[in-house]
Amino acid sequence: MKRVVIVGTQWGDEGKGKITDYLALKADVVTRYQGGNNAGHTIVVNSKKYALHLLPSGILNANKINILANGMVINIEALINELNEIGLRDYKLFISDRAHVTFPFHLEIDKQEENSKHKKIGTTHKGIGPTYKDKSARIGIRVGTLIANDFKENLKELIENKNKELTTNIDFESVYEKYSEYAKIIKPYVTDTSKLLNDLIIDNKKILFEGAQGVMLCLDHGTYPFVTSSSPTAASVPVNTGIAPWLIDGAVGVTKAYSTRVGEGPIPSEMFDEIGNNIRIKGNEFGTTTGRPRRIGWLDTVVLRYTKRVSGLSYLAVTLLDVLTGLDKIKIVKSYMLDGKEIDTIPAHIKDYERVVPNYLEVAGWSEDITNVKSFEELPLNAKKYLKMIEELTGVKVAIFSVGPKREQTIEILPIFEDWLKWLNDIKVTSLKNFGVIKIAMIIF
Repeated sequence: MKRVVIVGTQWGDEGKGKITDYLALKADVVTRYQGGNNAGHTIVVNSKKYALHLLPSGILNANKINILANGMVINIEALINELNEIGLRDYKLFISDRAHVTFPFHLEIDKQEENSKHKKIGTTHKGIGPTYKDKSARIGIRVGTLIANDFKENLKELIENKNKELTTNIDFESVYEKYSEYAKIIKPYVTDTSKLLNDLIIDNKKILFEGAQGVMLCLDHGTYPFVTSSSPTAASVPVNTGIAPWLIDGAVGVTKAYSTRVGEGPIPSEMFDEIGNNIRIKGNEFGTTTGRPRRIGWLDTVVLRYTKRVSGLSYLAVTLLDVLTGLDKIKIVKSYMLDGKEIDTIPAHIKDYERVVPNYLEVAGWSEDITNVKSFEELPLNAKKYLKMIEELTGVKVAIFSVGPKREQTIEILPIFEDWLKWLNDIKVTSLKNFGVIKIAMIIF
């Protein structure tokens, strides 16, 4: 696979940034294709922690091309601050001239709208929804307009429109002055990223596409209305980047070894006991962007199979496997009960989804420390069985698993970017365990 999408298979926060950072080492290009700074990726490199909200995870690799594509909504002030905070000077960044700009008044509108709702969505108040709303209403300002000569008149018209919505008045001159300066800073990075991507594809470059949130927060296929304002699915990549659909080779679905969710909305396997609280603490399950404690549940394979259907998954990457160490028993959701009937999908009506009761399988846990393992074969037997159970219940092979936050704690079972035949030729059969790896690879290949 030359062009691979990283997909969050749950409600976001699956560890996509870590997997993207790992695969970015093998890719030439990393492209962020949707969302804004309402989500975050935490990456640990050389024991230093980086919290990325807008920048692609490949930004930490000096020789990689990093693209913010047209499907994004970009808070320019936050982007500049993020670049300053990570303290890097050697990077290659390109920003789509067709991406939309999130202004400070979008954040204020976001708060105002959320506070007025009887049923809260759990928005991060980052202005993402209002920016996408302006885009759909065809009154938004794109990055290309921000750096153009007619930015002033476009901004004035937009602010006049917004002053009719807000209880406080937006000062046009202060916004214009500030963003005129921002425009000078980002102008060297702005380009037609669709053309850039298509040129890179012609050059046979390895491209990684990275989204925000997860499929269950997709505007179309998620747990509506408790969703984000765009689509994090692999299917949305072509329209959000300006490449043809058939140029996507596959998708790696990232899932935690359990489930989490931030904000409102159902999570059928949610735990309210001490086990759930211990997982939250051990897994440091607090939002990268908001710091909110994440809700914890057992792994839900109904969700994973649904994600596989609506988004497409070539492989799975299972993160935070080490967090489950020490549990005597581990549960996995295999199906739901709704009104006395067993179902194997996500109901469209949110009230129905709130009423489903999970059917669980229970498997034995493990007590051995797995944070230093370097291969699948080194895992305890029950940890291996757990990963195999996930494969059986989803019908998707696990290609990657991680046992800690560091790069070296990410283990690749099956190659994503490498040529399969070359990979097989490079493997030395020194033991039966290696023979097993080759046998599995040959079956898949």
